[in-house]
Amino acid sequence: MRSLPVKSRSFQFSHWTFMFAEIAVWSFVVLLVSGAALMFFYDPGMAQVTYDGPYAPLRGLFVSEAFDSTMRLSLEVRGGLLIRQVHHWAALVFVAAVVLQLLRMFLTGAFRRPRTRQWLIWVALLALGMFAGETGNALPDDLLSGGSLWLMLSVVQSIPVVGSWVAGLMFGDAFPGDQVIPVMYGGHLLLSALVAALLIARELLVRRNGHSRFVASLPARRSARPLMAVATAGMLIILGFGFQIAPIWLYGPASPTQISAGSVPDWYMGFLDGALRIMPGWELTLGSYTLSLAVLVPTLVVPGVFFTALAAYPMAEHFLLTRRGRRDALGRPRSVRRAARETPARDVLDRPRDTPVKTAIAAAGITFYGLLWAAAANDQLAHQFQLNVNTVTIFFRYAVLVAPVVAFVVTRWICLALQESERHVAEHGVETGIITRSADGGFHERLEPAGREPAMLSAGRR
Repeated sequence: MRSLPVKSRSFQFSHWTFMFAEIAVWSFVVLLVSGAALMFFYDPGMAQVTYDGPYAPLRGLFVSEAFDSTMRLSLEVRGGLLIRQVHHWAALVFVAAVVLQLLRMFLTGAFRRPRTRQWLIWVALLALGMFAGETGNALPDDLLSGGSLWLMLSVVQSIPVVGSWVAGLMFGDAFPGDQVIPVMYGGHLLLSALVAALLIARELLVRRNGHSRFVASLPARRSARPLMAVATAGMLIILGFGFQIAPIWLYGPASPTQISAGSVPDWYMGFLDGALRIMPGWELTLGSYTLSLAVLVPTLVVPGVFFTALAAYPMAEHFLLTRRGRRDALGRPRSVRRAARETPARDVLDRPRDTPVKTAIAAAGITFYGLLWAAAANDQLAHQFQLNVNTVTIFFRYAVLVAPVVAFVVTRWICLALQESERHVAEHGVETGIITRSADGGFHERLEPAGREPAMLSAGRR
C-alpha cells in the first residue's frame, strides 16, 4: 500500500534558531508596507525651497524638497513619524535577522546540498540589505546623510579605472549635485524589488527541499508562522513608538561643508567605519596613477573578500570532501563527478561541537568583525578610558590580525574537549548523585547509561 506524500511546509518551528528566517521575512513585509505608505508623502527632488513648517529653529532656511517633504511627513502628517521610525527599525532588524540566519546555517551545516542555493540567497540578501539601508539613509537629505554621501563619493572615486565615471553617474558634474537623491531613490526601490524576489525564491526552495532539522528537535508547530508575523510586527511598532531614531530636525539640512559631530553609521556598516579608521594611509603609485589603499582596502577589498568567502564556502567544503572520498570501499579511484553524485543529501543539522574546524572559523570571523565594529568607536574609547587615540588605533590594527587566530585555536580546543567529555559519558555513564553502599561496606556513586539520566533522576527524587 502506497503512502500519500506528506505536504511540505515552508516553516517548521521545531527549534528556536529557525525563527531568524521568519523575523527577516516579516521584517521585510513591514518594510514594504511602511515604505509604500511613505512614498505617498516623500518627494526625492533636490530643488531648493524655503522651509516654513512648524519646527521654528529651521524656519526660513533653504532646504531641498527631499528634506522638506521628510520634515512635513515627520511633524505634520498624522502617524507619519511612527511610520518613518517603524520603517527604519525594520531595516535594522531585517539585516540583523539575516546575519543571525547566516550564522545559524553556517554553524549547523544547513548550507549543504540540496540547500546551497538557499545559502547563496541569504548571502545576497545580506549584501542587498546593507546597500538598501544605505540608500534609504541618504533619502532625507539631512546633515547626517550628507556625511554618508561624502563617504560614498570617496569610496566610488577610489575604484580603479571606472571610479570617476561611476561618481559622475551618481553626483553629476559636482558634489553633491542635483541628481544624487533621485538616483538613491531609484536604487532603493530597485534593491527592495530584488530582495522581495530573492525571498520569494527562497520560500519556493524551502517548499521544494523541505526543512532541515536537528536530531533531537521538537514537533513542528502549525500555528508558528502567524504568531511570528504578529510578534515581529508588534515589536517593530513598539520600537517605532517608543524609541526615537533618525530625528532629522535635530540634524538640519545637508550641507557639503558640514557634518554632524559624533555621527555614526547604522550598526551593520560599523565594521566598514572601523576598518577605515584603523587602516594606515597607504597609497600605491602605478605610473601616473595613484591608488588610495587607505580607502580601497577597507571599503571594497575587505567586504569583497568577506562576501566571496561566504558564497564560496559550501562549494569549497564540498570539493574538499569529494576529493577526500575519491576511492570506493574496494580502494578503486572515483571521479570527482561520481563522488559528488554519490554524496547523500543531508537533512539532519550539525551540532557546532561536532564540526570543530567550521565552528572555529565562525568564531574567528565573528572576532574579526567585532573588533572592526569596536574600532569604529576608537575616539570614544580613548575619551572614556583616558587613552591616546593613536594608541587605541594601533591596538586595533594588531588585534584584528592576532585575535581571530586565538579565537580559532580556543574554539577548536573547546569543541574537541566537549566531544571528549561526551565520549567519556557514553563509555562510563552519567553521574547521578545517588550514593549506594556495596556488600563489602564501600560507598559508590550510581552511574546510569547516557540517555537514561532524566528518568533515573526523577525516580531518585521520588
